Amino acid sequence: MPLYKTIRPNDLSVIHVWKIEEELEDLRAEVELKPDSRERLEGMKSTLHQKGFLSVRRLLQQEGYSDQNLSYNGYGKPLLDDGKHISITHSFEFAALIISADEVGIDVEKNRDKILKIQHRFVNTDYDSLSDEDMVKQLTVIWGAKEAMYKTYPYGGLSFHDHIAIDPFLFRNQRSAGRIIFDQWKRQYDIHFEFLQEGFTLVYAIMHTESETSQLN
Repeated sequence: MPLYKTIRPNDLSVIHVWKIEEELEDLRAEVELKPDSRERLEGMKSTLHQKGFLSVRRLLQQEGYSDQNLSYNGYGKPLLDDGKHISITHSFEFAALIISADEVGIDVEKNRDKILKIQHRFVNTDYDSLSDEDMVKQLTVIWGAKEAMYKTYPYGGLSFHDHIAIDPFLFRNQRSAGRIIFDQWKRQYDIHFEFLQEGFTLVYAIMHTESETSQLN
């Protein structure tokens, strides 16, 4: 199955998006897993999650990596053995990853009305501004942006509501800016997003190379 989309946001980064249409056994046949990954796969009760897990490994192959090159730190952050930064995501029939020399994060989310009921958990009106555009899509961008930034943080204890913020944005611009301020971790990010035709939102964050500045203090 061909890739759904490849994005190259800069010279240091690449994004691959996969639309999952294969049967589980077909995906299994395309991916070689190390023993702990096989154990993790078998422990998943949802076929949907199994397909997402395998699709991410299939995407790794697009950049010459395999499951053998991927590991996780104690907080679940994925790591590549060559030192490049990686972030992965899957939701329903989509999987995606971003690989970069910069700190990066990525998220794909289905646009669903239920996000209206939980916005108080991640929207902080002291930092985050809402416009009059489609509220479900707008909140999905905010959630996705905060999730993408969160994925750059290698430790625990980070709060979407209190420690991560995103600037105002308009859909037509497909971009914004965000920041994490938590203990000694002070970072600014370029946020990019787009709405996929199938009712999903793709968001990715790329850290500014000079983001640890006194402006964040």
